[in-house]
Amino acid sequence: MALRVENLRIYYRTLHGYVHAVEGATFSVRDGEIMGLAGESGCGKTTLGHSLVYMKPPMIYMEGKVFLDGQELPIWDMRRMNEFRWRLVSIIPQYAMNALNPTRRIGHLIADLLAERGLSYKHVLPELKRRLDLVQLSPEVLDRYPFELSGGMRQRMVMVISTLLNPSLLIADEITSALDVSTQKAVCEMIIEFRNRGFVRSTIFITHDMSILYQIADTVLVMYAGQLVEKAPVEEIFRSPRHPYTRMLIAALPRVGARQRTERLRGIPGSPPRLLDPPPGCRFRDRCPVAFERCTETPPFVEVEPGHFVACWREI
Repeated sequence: MALRVENLRIYYRTLHGYVHAVEGATFSVRDGEIMGLAGESGCGKTTLGHSLVYMKPPMIYMEGKVFLDGQELPIWDMRRMNEFRWRLVSIIPQYAMNALNPTRRIGHLIADLLAERGLSYKHVLPELKRRLDLVQLSPEVLDRYPFELSGGMRQRMVMVISTLLNPSLLIADEITSALDVSTQKAVCEMIIEFRNRGFVRSTIFITHDMSILYQIADTVLVMYAGQLVEKAPVEEIFRSPRHPYTRMLIAALPRVGARQRTERLRGIPGSPPRLLDPPPGCRFRDRCPVAFERCTETPPFVEVEPGHFVACWREI
């Protein structure tokens, strides 16, 4: 098993108190698995992804353990995480097109990153060129500044840099959100290709777009207001979701061939709770159509079928 997360709690310190961004997250990702991490904006999915590789103020580690390939990651200590970052766990950040230093040629930027980890740019260059060819980029891009590349080219360049040292775990954070549909498809295919070629062993693919996960993910983990609500194989979570939030999230997707005159899009009534002062129990209960008295208690995230986990008193 590549990744195991146990009871992880991550908060943000603000002038008004603590934002309970991730509350008691426990899950695992197998070797070779692409796990989609889904949920609406503000649910904590990006916080969860970033906490596994790069935590900085005002993000605060409260408790929990993270194990990758059998060793515990000291995610609470940015300096100690340097020895694991990029080698063992890496990230393609949100808005990756703007992640490259505009004042440095791309080749020099990569050389600096490698030198920080005691590696020779000349030694890595043949493999770097091979991977550029794989994503259909010319080696000439290494002599260019980032602003000389298109958005799609910069996205692919960041993907190559993030996976250059073959990390065991890759966090892909909303990497398709600013791309056109054809480029989204190409990026998703590259993520699968990187896994298949062994450039990365496992991937957490963070997105709010459930339709993309149907194409790329092996499993899907759904979050709501800082809590995990459901995890299952992708086919099962689309065919028979167990948590009311997952059902309503999938029901809100547009259907191919549907006409507005006969079938309107369905949203989820209400708004998520404020995470500065979250309500006790299930955080979805105020919007849930099947909530009852026991929902004032926090439901455990348990396995109800092989590989299918859910946090709902109606399903346990």
